[in-house]
Amino acid sequence: MLVVAALGGNALLRRGEPLTAEVQRSNVRTAAASLAEIVRAGHDLVVTHGNGPQVGLLALQGASYKPEEAYPLDVLGAETEGMIGYMIEQELENALGHDRPVATLLTQIVVDPKDPAFAKPTKFVGPVYEREEAERRAKGAGWSIAPDGDKWRRVVPSPKPLEIPDMRVLQLLLEQGVVVVCAGGGGIPVLRLENGSLMGIEAVIDKDAASALLARQLGADALLLLTDVDAVYRDFGTDQSTPISSLTTAEARALDLPAGSMGPKLLAACEFAEAGGLGGIGRLQDALAIIQGTAGTRVMAGSGDRYQK
Repeated sequence: MLVVAALGGNALLRRGEPLTAEVQRSNVRTAAASLAEIVRAGHDLVVTHGNGPQVGLLALQGASYKPEEAYPLDVLGAETEGMIGYMIEQELENALGHDRPVATLLTQIVVDPKDPAFAKPTKFVGPVYEREEAERRAKGAGWSIAPDGDKWRRVVPSPKPLEIPDMRVLQLLLEQGVVVVCAGGGGIPVLRLENGSLMGIEAVIDKDAASALLARQLGADALLLLTDVDAVYRDFGTDQSTPISSLTTAEARALDLPAGSMGPKLLAACEFAEAGGLGGIGRLQDALAIIQGTAGTRVMAGSGDRYQK
């Protein structure tokens, strides 16, 4: 099987942890151990990841420059994709004993300049703040901010991913047996101009949406959306909450889940499952078990007989 594994932000940084290279390296090492199990089980693997805290930190650093010297979000996204990809690539090579080649590919993803997301920023980036501090920073830097749990964070536009121009390179790597790390942070948002050339734009694409697009265009068999929650729950946060082991896409779309929690992951899983694959949601350490049907939540268009092992 060809598996696309999308690492949630917890794979690199857990809430409350300092945003240091040492902490991120330790978390990536743990993630690599789980990802290596997928490869050892005989599957081909593509890895994607988030970058919200990292790109936000770079944006904060850039705020100390003169306005004309600060780098735009697409460039910051490329920087974080390279930095995080390097860590995942190296730790995954180590976890596999250097038996399989691993490569990181900076991945451009085309968006629509008329996407309504540009008028309504919703994507969290950077660290969390108390409301007073967030409002002070927003006023000074011209940010948009929104509540994230009991804290506040900066929000930026998150347009829908439409096309992956680097698909031919990805396919060439996979044909040679390479484990690929790509589309980090949702990929680098770019516009396709009338003459066919590409140009970056200030935005951050949702990682789960980009991963679903990637998995569909690659013709992957499974898309794993890995987080720190063991499954999708019915009535989550209440005394009646229960984990859901499997859902049809119709059942999944009928669930009312908040946009800030499992909502985007379930939507991505549905979109991929409707294209004929298996969408899986669950804990990073359960990645292989989700494929095997013994952990997490599996989303399928029909009965899912193709994936019963």
